[in-house]
Amino acid sequence: MSTTEIQPQTSPSEITELCLTPATELASRVRRRDVSPRELTAAFLSRIEERNPALNAYVHVAADRAMAAAAESERQLMRGRLAGPLHGVPIAIKDLFDYKAGMPNTYGVAAFRDYVPEQTARHVAALEDVGAIVLGKTNTPEFGHKGLTDNRLFGPTSTPFALGMNSGGSSGGSAAALADGLCALSQGSDGGGSVRIPAALCGVVGFKPSFGRVSDAVRPDAFLCQIPYMSNGPLARSVEDCALLLSCMVGDDPRDPTSVPHDGTDFLAATRRDPGALRAAYLPTLGGFPVEAGVRAVVDDAVAALEQAGVHVDRPHFALPVPHREATDLWVRNAGAIASTVVEAFAAEGIDLRGEPWEDFPWALRAMIERTDGRTLMDGRRDQIVRTVIYDAFADLFDRYDLVISPTLGIAGCPNGDDGWTVGPDKVDGEDVDPILGWCLTQVFNFTGHPAISVPAGLTADGLPVGLQIAGRRFADADVLSAAAAVERVRPWSAHYRMLAATAR
Repeated sequence: MSTTEIQPQTSPSEITELCLTPATELASRVRRRDVSPRELTAAFLSRIEERNPALNAYVHVAADRAMAAAAESERQLMRGRLAGPLHGVPIAIKDLFDYKAGMPNTYGVAAFRDYVPEQTARHVAALEDVGAIVLGKTNTPEFGHKGLTDNRLFGPTSTPFALGMNSGGSSGGSAAALADGLCALSQGSDGGGSVRIPAALCGVVGFKPSFGRVSDAVRPDAFLCQIPYMSNGPLARSVEDCALLLSCMVGDDPRDPTSVPHDGTDFLAATRRDPGALRAAYLPTLGGFPVEAGVRAVVDDAVAALEQAGVHVDRPHFALPVPHREATDLWVRNAGAIASTVVEAFAAEGIDLRGEPWEDFPWALRAMIERTDGRTLMDGRRDQIVRTVIYDAFADLFDRYDLVISPTLGIAGCPNGDDGWTVGPDKVDGEDVDPILGWCLTQVFNFTGHPAISVPAGLTADGLPVGLQIAGRRFADADVLSAAAAVERVRPWSAHYRMLAATAR
């Protein structure tokens, strides 16, 4: 279905205006019947048709299903039935373990190019239950194994700020779609920074909530998300929109043994709260990660602005209890164990990924999985002891501070490869790093389970966005949102999306 046939009376400028309107305002306008769900969905589909070929953010666009859902949403609205806070709001979901029944789901893996699940993931169903309309699935690396979005099935996804530079990963398609106005909100998942990394490189807001707040009934291993702490999380163009989506995601699930009941926190109210009573520790290298000088300068400037907003910021001495290379290697081993578990689960269903499809996997993912083959249970327990040492170091820091602030990444951008196997740099600021995730300052908070957000800090001299990472005490997600909203108030960012919208493709 051509989206230009859906709403021919809508002008390009009207489409752009709708697609860049904050999700909180769109939801309100739908409730007031100022805009219809069909009009809104058609506008986003039209923009996807125009802009996605350059970005490669979506790998599947469900135009017919989205318009049918929008029509039903409109009928319910006319009957006075409101599904919830996202009634009629179009969203994007990730092409990973975020199943939508009847919609293709590939995990970024060629062997699953024709796979169509029969069930909908609980966290996706929860968003539809409150009225969200799913536009389609967004690009991700194979099984979400790295901090960039590229695969041999669909190719790389670019950040809208610089086509040809990667969007980050593994929720890169979701972040790129948001930044260019191809959805109102998007869902991602974060096991080592996979929401925060693309948020930084695409200039949007990405939040990993405290572990347990957002349930995820994973099978066959219900405890898989603990190694490291993985969580579904919201991506948005503003902190308030991020809080809106988070409020629709939180809650326990009897099928998820790691989830916790919602404690009643008003996440939207937190974005309007004065953060002046909070004490923050600014760690320019998060205790030892290399950071490019250009990134450091942008983040330094944003932290100074946060101080002007009233947040008390100290710059204490803090060193990671292990070298940054060891911390990254610890994450790679844990991520390899997860990927190996996934491969074994598919083998049990008769899908042998270590057979013919194995050569289609990127070398990095194969190496991650293969290094788990000879590991023992005690090797895994020793890793958890190192993880505990990292946890204790940050627990000590949070004894004194409400927040820990750092750059989200050590770099401002990474060029797309041309072979489907894009990886990050192997050196940052002259130091060797693991190209899979060593240039990211995100994974430590997956070891600890603390809430952490990436919010736009500014642009480098080359015009690339830089993310500011703010982490808080466990279950103090409201503090993190409050501080992030303060950054946004003193450093307004929304004009950058309109600048992108004016860019010809």
